[in-house]
Amino acid sequence: MMESLLIANRGEIARRIIRSAKMLGIRTIAVYSEADAGLPFVREADEAIAIGPAPARESYLSQTRILDAARKSGAAAIHPGYGFLSENAGFAEAVEKAGIIWVGAPPAAIRAMGLKDAAKELMQASGVPVTPGYMGADQSEERLTAEADIIGYPVLIKAVAGGGGKGMRRVERPQDFAELLASCRREAAAAFGDDRVLIERYIANPRHIEVQVFADKLGNCVHLFERDCSLQRRHQKVIEEAPAPGLDAATRAVICDAAVKAARAVNYVGAGTIEFIADASEGLREDRIWFMEMNTRLQVEHPVTEAITGEDLVLWQLKVAAGEPLPKMQDEIAMNGWAFEARLYAENPAAGYLPSTGRLDHLRLPDTIRVDSGVDQGDEITAFYDPMIAKIVAHGPNREAALSKLAAACAGIEVWPVKSNAGLLARIAVDPDFCAARIDTGFLDRHDDRLVATEPSETAIDSAATVLLSKNTDGDPWTALTGFRIAGADDRRVRIRIGDHLHWGQSRPELEANTVTIGETTVLFDAGNAWPISLPVASEVEASQGAGDGAILSPMPGLVISVDVAEGDRVAKGDRLLTVEAMKMEHSLRAPFDGIVEKLQVSWGIRVSENQLVVSIVKEQD
Repeated sequence: MMESLLIANRGEIARRIIRSAKMLGIRTIAVYSEADAGLPFVREADEAIAIGPAPARESYLSQTRILDAARKSGAAAIHPGYGFLSENAGFAEAVEKAGIIWVGAPPAAIRAMGLKDAAKELMQASGVPVTPGYMGADQSEERLTAEADIIGYPVLIKAVAGGGGKGMRRVERPQDFAELLASCRREAAAAFGDDRVLIERYIANPRHIEVQVFADKLGNCVHLFERDCSLQRRHQKVIEEAPAPGLDAATRAVICDAAVKAARAVNYVGAGTIEFIADASEGLREDRIWFMEMNTRLQVEHPVTEAITGEDLVLWQLKVAAGEPLPKMQDEIAMNGWAFEARLYAENPAAGYLPSTGRLDHLRLPDTIRVDSGVDQGDEITAFYDPMIAKIVAHGPNREAALSKLAAACAGIEVWPVKSNAGLLARIAVDPDFCAARIDTGFLDRHDDRLVATEPSETAIDSAATVLLSKNTDGDPWTALTGFRIAGADDRRVRIRIGDHLHWGQSRPELEANTVTIGETTVLFDAGNAWPISLPVASEVEASQGAGDGAILSPMPGLVISVDVAEGDRVAKGDRLLTVEAMKMEHSLRAPFDGIVEKLQVSWGIRVSENQLVVSIVKEQD
């Protein structure tokens, strides 16, 4: 076994790797950017080395700096985690050339499966069914448009070198193809340095099912069953589960065998995932499940596989990289119970899922189930990296029991002042359709209106009223009460402010409200949602936004990556004005009405802050 291990990653996966490495007595070395100097993974490693500024290209994506850190620390091995350099064949080769053990897939396998078009051709040759589409070398817009017409709309444009939901666009209509193709290419070039794409048939009722495979250097290859990752938003997974609901034993055997066959086709070593797309319109059938891609690394959602098998996949990785055989053969691997993983993100579902940044002044995570977190209370969520706060993992003897644990855990999460999707996760876990496993990759888009809480519940409003009347606040509780009478029954209705709006609440002493005072703000936590509450002053009236407001503000801090208008341009409602990128996500700002661009405040390459004025539009008659 290797004596020391450098972890070329950050956050929760760095902490996760450190835990397993310490179980084997391996000395751990963390590398960190300036933005991450105070995070837990830096403290928990046996040694930590600074590798550069916050931008990933100058730190976690810098092969030179990471290899220099490995030499400086005398690291015997490097574990890349996921993301960043984990699927970079050139980096893997450089690590091995330096005489350091690479805890990952062989460079040849990474190359073979890293390009989606070549991977599909290889799978076809190996007898693995693939999704119908175009994977040709002719990348002209004319050819791609023609192929999309042949396949039939809707189609999916996917970056050849893509992954993690990046470089992917669904096109519903022919007239949108050119714009979305350009957007996909731009994102792919920025993320992967390769703007080539392929076109696939878009499956109407898709289920995303993936199989965990593992192989050693001795020729052994096994699977650890499947995961269902269908609950997604913008191609990013939100909740994963294992096993896949509705998958019978016969179909499971077919896709798991196909996954092992795919891994063997590239002489795979280590942890990998074979991803399949299933047309679930007639249930999960083996003739309607196709190979989509292979991830030549450990997956974010690996904890659900660990939960149902009882195996430590990081420990497996370390043993296989050291030349040992797989800890278990296929007939020794058993599935036990059901597991879910919910990804807790720093984002605001009520504002279009915009990323949220800032200091975690208050953070309470579940303590009765597994939680993999990269941050603690007091840490900072920045705009430089993935907005994940934690992974919430629940395991039970069956799907209903595991889901009940997940619902309770997510409802008890408290995050402030950073916005989070905890309330969304809690609602999903009790949604009737989700509980009945009536799911596909479009589930969140279809049910967004009932899953995202834009207003507090009546109970939450009454809880706020009860708390505020029992506290000494800056407001006036006597004027807040509407029907107080001397020697008579009083009306316990209270005018309160929750967030940006005024509500009438009924003070009910029997309610047990969950509130925390942070600085000068009282925050009510209710089923994963967080609401700042206060008593308004007597003269306060609720503000409203005018529908004709043409001041366009940046909804998040980020980088302006495209500007589509100039001062004096006429624009129609819905026209794209500019695009801001932050936390791996593009957000296009569009015209709220027909008008003229009066003032353009930014240009390409400029960094903007949240709520910064970027464009002003006026109606022509004004």
